[in-house]
Amino acid sequence: MFKVKESVLIKTDREIQAIRESGQILSRLHGELSKRVESGVKTLELDAFAEAFILAEGAKPSFKGYRDFPATLCISVNSVVVHGIPNHYILKDGDIISIDCGVYYNGFHADSAFTYKVGNINPEIQKLMNETYASLYKGIAKCKAGNRVGDISAEIQRYAESHGYGIVRELVGHGVGKNLHEAPEVPNFGKPGKGPKLVDGMVIAIEPMVTMGKRTVRQEKDGWTIRTADGQPAAHYEHTVAIVDGKPEALTTFEYITETQKVVYNG
Repeated sequence: MFKVKESVLIKTDREIQAIRESGQILSRLHGELSKRVESGVKTLELDAFAEAFILAEGAKPSFKGYRDFPATLCISVNSVVVHGIPNHYILKDGDIISIDCGVYYNGFHADSAFTYKVGNINPEIQKLMNETYASLYKGIAKCKAGNRVGDISAEIQRYAESHGYGIVRELVGHGVGKNLHEAPEVPNFGKPGKGPKLVDGMVIAIEPMVTMGKRTVRQEKDGWTIRTADGQPAAHYEHTVAIVDGKPEALTTFEYITETQKVVYNG
């Protein structure tokens, strides 16, 4: 979600496999976190569990220490869009939290985010989650050789805005590989046919950040936390995706996440 200006790095099959292995560790971590997101839990406790899990796998947290970020997870509650810092906040019924995490294993990163619900949530917020989740897969479907980054961006924007939601513009998806953030930038808004051409071997993080209200955001004094300007909830989902044989292949998965946290998508 940081601005990147370098040239696009094309990955070999071996390098994609390494990212896939990082993605498997990360995906299993999300599965374990999904069992632990409940009322009464401190976000710091989730962060401590995640760090221990990653280290036990022989991997490293991608985020901790990155530009001095102090934690393993970005945990963003309710109106926080992204980059929330785990703290002593105690989750309560009705909250939603985006958990974003990166894993570094065998020299390569994978990056993935999922928005979890705590207990019973407002149906309108559930719909926001459902449609943000769907917009991720709409974007992934455009991640084909011969298309351009703008095709992904425009489809995410079209879908989210057609449901009346805002698309955050200050933060973007990105390439992933030996570095956590690589070229190309992958905005969640744009025009079809614009931007870098998609080719086999590209690996990108696609991550819609969608707001229930206006799309404008503000950064808090900690220098990290990004919150909706109007205080309305936001949702965030992310996969690391490779282009293999001309088609998208998600190198992270939500398959380990518990059924109680699953999101509706019939695309």
